[in-house]
Amino acid sequence: MSDSEHFDTLIVGAGFAGSVMAERLAARLGQRVLVVDRRPHIAGNAYDEADEHGVLVHRYGPHIFHTQSAKVVDYLSRFTGWRTYEHRVLAQLEGGLRVPMPINRTTINLLYGLDLRTEEDVVAFLADRAEPVEYVRTSEDAVVSKVGRELYETFFRGYTRKQWQRDPSELHASVCGRLPTRTNTDDRYFTDDFQQMPLAGYTRMFERILDHPRIEVRLSTDLEDVRGEVAYDHLVYTGPIDAFFGYRFGALPYRSLEWELETVETPDRGLVQPCASINFPSENVAHTRITEYRWLTGQTHTASTLAVEYPRTEGDPYYPIPNQETRGLYKRYAALAAELPEVTFVGRLARYQYLNMDQVVGQALATFEGLVDSGAVAEVPVA
Repeated sequence: MSDSEHFDTLIVGAGFAGSVMAERLAARLGQRVLVVDRRPHIAGNAYDEADEHGVLVHRYGPHIFHTQSAKVVDYLSRFTGWRTYEHRVLAQLEGGLRVPMPINRTTINLLYGLDLRTEEDVVAFLADRAEPVEYVRTSEDAVVSKVGRELYETFFRGYTRKQWQRDPSELHASVCGRLPTRTNTDDRYFTDDFQQMPLAGYTRMFERILDHPRIEVRLSTDLEDVRGEVAYDHLVYTGPIDAFFGYRFGALPYRSLEWELETVETPDRGLVQPCASINFPSENVAHTRITEYRWLTGQTHTASTLAVEYPRTEGDPYYPIPNQETRGLYKRYAALAAELPEVTFVGRLARYQYLNMDQVVGQALATFEGLVDSGAVAEVPVA
């Protein structure tokens, strides 16, 4: 095997986890890195591209960047400028009423025809409806213990059943517990200090991350395609951990998604929706939300592209299903991974976690530092 076929590290996956690891290994340690990805593009699920109308669309659904981590922002800012953007969502109820999500004071006033004016008013309103739960284990527990049965049925149960094909009573409390209930009128979906979008899009940011003379990227290429063809000292794996081990204990379950893109003519260059995303909590509506991409990008065009989102059982893995059974199954695979010091598993698929983009970047940066500290990877002397 020739010298040109040897790499210090082979990385499977060109999404956030793999790309950040590749950049750090090459830029900080001088390693020669090969990145392979089974898809024909980089950037993983964050991949975006201009459609036929010039609208920058996210092929795998809307990705809104937000974080509290200055370390993550500092790192990514090396590769992109930013456009300030605060995401807002309305829930469209049966009958057509649209109210802010997450639930806030405005939501409650519109829904019940009330005039609650202070945070104390909302606290008292919710306390009167909350159902005490001794042990909060499920998503149903998490919601009814905070806001009561009626708001749970209105906003959470149907949406969750569509999204996960499971009742909230069958899902870990973290699924629905992630969404806050606010006592003020803040209608932003996220409250992180940093809420901005990559100025030229996610794909352009990834191109800059991977633009290093010691990084080689091969697309439409899987791990098996290069086994035996290249030599490497260390493997970084960001794909599904169960697939890596040949589904030895069975497949880890995921929920998938599908999008139908719709184009609406906007001759005045205006926007179609009153906010970026409209959620549909009712089970009588097949889709879960509609997102208008130009809200995210700030573009002005004579057409606007909307993504209608449908949950699916089959397809690309998006959401790990968090319950006791799946966590037990993952732990069996994690035990196998722990026996392979020459392989690093990082990212949401490799660790079977639901992670926001900033969390994946943070995990990759921390994993890299851990590898350096442990001596598992080393600086390559420059000849």
